[in-house]
Amino acid sequence: MQQVGAKGFADAELVDPRHLPAPLNRLSRRARVNFGYAWVLHRRAILRLAAAGVLMAGAVGLYQGREMIGEGVAALAEVAQGGFARAGFGLTSINISGQVLTSEAAILRALALDPAMSTLNFDADGALARIKAIPSIKSATIRKIYPGELVVTVEEKVPMARWRIGETTYLVDENGGPVARDDGSFRELPLVVGPGAADHAIAMIRTLERYPSVSADLAALSRIGNRRWDLIFYSGLRVQLPESGVAQALSHLAAYQAEHQLLDRDVEVIDLRVPGMVSLKLGELAIKAREDAAKAAGRKAPTLSRPDPDYQTPAARAAEANTL
Repeated sequence: MQQVGAKGFADAELVDPRHLPAPLNRLSRRARVNFGYAWVLHRRAILRLAAAGVLMAGAVGLYQGREMIGEGVAALAEVAQGGFARAGFGLTSINISGQVLTSEAAILRALALDPAMSTLNFDADGALARIKAIPSIKSATIRKIYPGELVVTVEEKVPMARWRIGETTYLVDENGGPVARDDGSFRELPLVVGPGAADHAIAMIRTLERYPSVSADLAALSRIGNRRWDLIFYSGLRVQLPESGVAQALSHLAAYQAEHQLLDRDVEVIDLRVPGMVSLKLGELAIKAREDAAKAAGRKAPTLSRPDPDYQTPAARAAEANTL
C-alpha cells in the first residue's frame, strides 16, 4: 500500500459504509466467474467433452443427410467422368484379340462400358474379373493406352472333346469342364455321350490313342451307368468294354483286328466285359452267310436267330451274374 500524506485527505469527507449502494448480483457475472474457475481446474475434460459433442453432431448430420450426400457424390463422379471424356480421355478404340470360342459381344458385356466412360476412371480390375468368369476364358489382360484406347487380350481354354448330354453338345476342356456349345466347328474332336462322360473322357481318350487300329472309325464313346464305356463305330458296331481292365481289353481287341479284321465284319456287338471271354452278336448278313455255308457243305444249318434288340451275349449274362 502507498501511504497518502495529510494533504491528500484535506478534502476528505466522512462516509457511513451502511449508506453505500449494495453490489450488483448479476447472473452473467457469476457464470463468468464460475466458468473461469472450472476452466482453470478442468480445462482438459472440458475440451474432450466439446470435441465429443462436435463429432456426435457431425455424425448425426451425416446420417440424416446420407442420401443427399450420396446423390452429390454420384453427381460429382458423373461430372468428373464427363469432364475426362470431354478432355480427350474418352474411350474411342477397343481392340480384342485371342478369342475363337468366345464372342466379342460377351467380352464387351463383361467390360461394362459407358458412353461417357474414360480411360482414367475405367475399372480395369473389375472388368478383368468379369472376363475371366466367362466359361471359355482361361486368362486375360487389359491395357489402357492413353488417351482413349483399351487393348483386351484373352487366352481361351483348349477343347479336348465334345460332350453330348440330351440334345445339346458342349466342348469340354481337359478337366471335363464345359467350355462352350459346339457349333459344328470341332467335328475332329472325339464325341462322348451320356451323364458323367465328360469327367472321365480325357483318360479314356488317352488310352485309345495307343490303339489306332481300334479308334480309326470310332464315332463316339458312350458312358454306361457312369461306370464303364461302350465304343460306338460309324458302322453301327458297339464294343462293350469292362468296368476295369480297359487297357487289356483294348489290347485284345487290337489283336483280333490285326489277325481277323473283327471290327470290319458283320457284327453288331462285341462283348469284352468278362476277362478272357469274347462274345459276338452277329448281323443279318453274317447269320445268312453261316446258313448258306452250312447248306453248301451238306450240314445242318446252325440255329442262329435274327438280331434281337434285347439279346444278351453270354459275357453280358456272366457280367450281370457277377454283380448280383
